[in-house]
Amino acid sequence: MSFERYQSWSLPSGLVPDEASPEWLSKGDNAWELTATSFVGLQSVPGLVILYGSMVKKKWAVNSAFMALYAFAAALLCWVLWAHQMSFGYYKNSPLVGKPVNSLSNVFLLGPTHVHSMLPNADYVFYQFAFAAITVILLAGSLLGRMNFYAWMIFVGPRHSHDRQHFPPNNIIQILGGAGFLWLGWTGFNGGSPLSAGLVTSLAVINTHICTATSLLVWLALDMAVYKKSSVIGAVQGMITGLVCITPGAGLVDPWAAALMGVMSGSIPWYTMMNLHRKSAFFQSVDDTLGVFHTHAVAGVLGGLLSGLFAKPKLLNLMYGNDVYGPGLLHSRGHIYPGLKQMAYQFVGAVFIAAWNAVVTSIICLVISRIV
Repeated sequence: MSFERYQSWSLPSGLVPDEASPEWLSKGDNAWELTATSFVGLQSVPGLVILYGSMVKKKWAVNSAFMALYAFAAALLCWVLWAHQMSFGYYKNSPLVGKPVNSLSNVFLLGPTHVHSMLPNADYVFYQFAFAAITVILLAGSLLGRMNFYAWMIFVGPRHSHDRQHFPPNNIIQILGGAGFLWLGWTGFNGGSPLSAGLVTSLAVINTHICTATSLLVWLALDMAVYKKSSVIGAVQGMITGLVCITPGAGLVDPWAAALMGVMSGSIPWYTMMNLHRKSAFFQSVDDTLGVFHTHAVAGVLGGLLSGLFAKPKLLNLMYGNDVYGPGLLHSRGHIYPGLKQMAYQFVGAVFIAAWNAVVTSIICLVISRIV
């Protein structure tokens, strides 16, 4: 490629395109995306490694932390060998998954992304890997204390009844440290999603922290009102539900809406975990060590639906640059049908994702059980 035509421009030498920095690449966006990806990676290692190792009984601490570290490494290799292309690639014989081929060639990694951004594929592959890794590690959160390292990824039944009734954390201070990595790392989680260092990115970051702080305080307030005491575990659960809830619409809602989402994420998952879970025979039969169903499934569905309610047209346009997505129901401006349609999409999307995960995960577990 010839870059002589840029020599007549009044550009600083560091901004003139060359072979190492082609014209389609934004150095600022590239720098931010790599930084955001590092934030997301730090949520897992050391964030969830510390958090999981501290929240369980002492006898399970090393095992739980090691499960998280191993999952991070294994997920990376799986991601670049076949999973990225299965998730974001194309396969003419399937509308749901791409062709399982590797993402390791320099031609691919150093080429521009197919999404609307000014980044190389290497950024996109690594950023999405960080999401994939933390997803696997979060799955481990529902299995801690009932699965040894060698049985990782195989369902082995619930914990002993004594462990379920008496499961104290082994290090409160380290729980707070791990939670801190998780909270601040979410800056990259939501701030990196626009794939650029623009206005929506700034809004996504501040909304993330507004919702999270509100959710944490609401959860603690409910603990104080009902149980007359607060707890570190409760604060961490409230923090997590706020982070999860704001994620679908972090850059698409106003700050006041983010605060309201924090109120909802600090109260509804609190009710399902602290009240409904204890009264429901179904929930009592499910051994979910860290309450991942409540902090992620309930809070995640809630965030998706509230995004469909509060998403602002101007912010949608800044994020996506087109009219593919309808406005939030609250911003339908007299034309309620587009808002209702978007709410329906949000609901159907949540149902499909839940069904897809249940079916595919069950198939994977059945296959593993036949092999091991």
